[in-house]
Amino acid sequence: MNEKGFEAEITFDETPNLKVTEEKSLNPNNNRSKKVDINILKARAQEIQNKENRKNIFIFIFFLFILGVVGIYLSI
Repeated sequence: MNEKGFEAEITFDETPNLKVTEEKSLNPNNNRSKKVDINILKARAQEIQNKENRKNIFIFIFFLFILGVVGIYLSI
């Protein structure tokens, strides 16, 4: 029987080389963070919140419209 999808060879002879990531995380020169402007962060957060508010308002209006259509349909 031909088993498709099991043709790749997997070898576990060598352990992965993790020295590169260890050295990067322990190097104090690379851990310096850049200064961040709080106004930019506030603007981004406000933009995300505005998008969510628009989406929520659209959903609310959509359900009100559907409720009105069903109400008109049932009243006839």
